[in-house]
Amino acid sequence: MQNDRHSGRRWLSFKFLLALVVLTLLIWIAVLYREVRVQSYKDETRTADVIVVFGAAEYAGRPSPVFRARLDHAFDLFKKGIAPVIITTGGKGGEPQLSEGGVGRDYLIQRGVPENNIIAETQSDDTSQSAARVANIMRTNGFHSCVAVSDGYHMFRIKQMLAEEGIEAYGAPRPEYRWTSRWQRFQDTMHEVVGYMLWKMRFDRH
Repeated sequence: MQNDRHSGRRWLSFKFLLALVVLTLLIWIAVLYREVRVQSYKDETRTADVIVVFGAAEYAGRPSPVFRARLDHAFDLFKKGIAPVIITTGGKGGEPQLSEGGVGRDYLIQRGVPENNIIAETQSDDTSQSAARVANIMRTNGFHSCVAVSDGYHMFRIKQMLAEEGIEAYGAPRPEYRWTSRWQRFQDTMHEVVGYMLWKMRFDRH
């Protein structure tokens, strides 16, 4: 009987601890979900040292529609004098010859940005690598602040990653971005929540 009581208490303690862990995790997810959503609507555009365009897919040397929209937004900011330099990011992914960063640079040059005003980061495979490599480029060139261009839902994670690298970052989501549906909105936000949590636990590879 004594052993049964001890076993019962241990089982209750385990269930209580498990419930506490699950509750804490759910609260963290809820808080992050709100933070991602709130940040996605903020346009913090202001003058900075550089504009950083986070890459998306490219197809045979042409930026995807999403990437092109980000690049066009960066071009408009550059023309307005927000920053004198643009950094494009993104590695090769599945493409053997071309990189997102290189394709982004070439696209902006075609639009009229002087080549000397563009730096292409072409080695990163995910957002965390892009942030780290961008920070290294900025430190090397004496830059301290940036306006980050991406989709709205991506901004919270980008800013957190750049902040950890010691970079002052302001979000400038591409204005063309629209939630296509509530379900898509939920999916995009949850992807960022999970990505952020994995990054904080150092499991991020997305």
